[in-house]
Amino acid sequence: MAASAAFSISSPPFVPFTTKIRRPFLLLTPKYPKPVSVRASVSSISIDEKLPVQTKTSNWQWKFKGNSIGIYYEEHEREKCESAKNILMIPTISDVSTVEEWRSVAKDIVQRDGDVNWRATIVDWPGLGYSARPKMDYDTDVMEKFVVDFMNSPESPMSQSGNDDLVIIGGGHAATLALRATQRGLLKPSAIAAVAPTWAGPLPIVFGRDSSMVSRYGMLRGTLRAPGVGWMMYNMLVSNEKSIESQYKSHVYADQTNVTDAIIQSRYELTKQKGSRYVPAAFLTGLLDPVSSREEFLQLFADLEGKLPVMVMSTKGAPKRSKAEMEALRGAKGVSKFVEVEGALLPQEEYPSLVAQELCNFLQETFAKC
Repeated sequence: MAASAAFSISSPPFVPFTTKIRRPFLLLTPKYPKPVSVRASVSSISIDEKLPVQTKTSNWQWKFKGNSIGIYYEEHEREKCESAKNILMIPTISDVSTVEEWRSVAKDIVQRDGDVNWRATIVDWPGLGYSARPKMDYDTDVMEKFVVDFMNSPESPMSQSGNDDLVIIGGGHAATLALRATQRGLLKPSAIAAVAPTWAGPLPIVFGRDSSMVSRYGMLRGTLRAPGVGWMMYNMLVSNEKSIESQYKSHVYADQTNVTDAIIQSRYELTKQKGSRYVPAAFLTGLLDPVSSREEFLQLFADLEGKLPVMVMSTKGAPKRSKAEMEALRGAKGVSKFVEVEGALLPQEEYPSLVAQELCNFLQETFAKC
């Protein structure tokens, strides 16, 4: 299917290749385990009891460059929980990015009865999911600014939690953006879990970043953002059920039988929202890439060595190029723990119980029993 006159692609590249007053919280000092590399297996942690979870949904108004942008988020917390440590979960960046990919994992972790109670907040990116989708010049700095403001702004949902008492869990580019903001001192989480982390958008990871390609990416991005023809191209490449199903079966999910009609229809509806093409146009063409090389990718982790625990969760079925970037983190400086699980680019949605257990193992090793 032709993406433009300059180059063609074999399939629609919209998913990642590589894509109030709060109660007091437990302040725990994280332990720094020696770096380990393990293959995910049946957990040795027993789940004694799962307790009822209450879910609250709301919108936060993000003030950015004179605009007020509605940001959708969910809070999952055990009922009658007197104190809890916070987790912020951030979805993978893609056309079909949504808080739904983390919902099952959040509920699983929150309802476990242990030494530490957990509250999980999942937030949709501006321009994606159920958040507002204004026409803006989205790039890495904009997305990083959003995460930092969501964490630090006095009126934000997370402002009462304190950055030094919070675990960030992100998928794909979201994980790498959180690492970059932490490296730059803009965020101060107590730990980070990077699930199927990526750093290169669909076109750059396939076609590279030389000057001629960057120019072509700019032309494609401009076309996708344009009135009329932009919607036509977006509908051809992204916003149709067959394209979404093809991508899910080829590299988003590892097992094609897990791709249901309900999932495809739900994600298709997301792509039909007004303004839905602006962030994908940036992601597809590399404007949301947190770094520009594997060396820079590895340096993000290395710079956090000894500062906080960082877990990397790789997947067995990730696309070849994405898998190579994940494998480069095995034993890398700054990676406290490396695990490999079933799945491809969205293991948290395809295998939520397994991902939740591995995250709980990490939390246990870092803080206390999950």
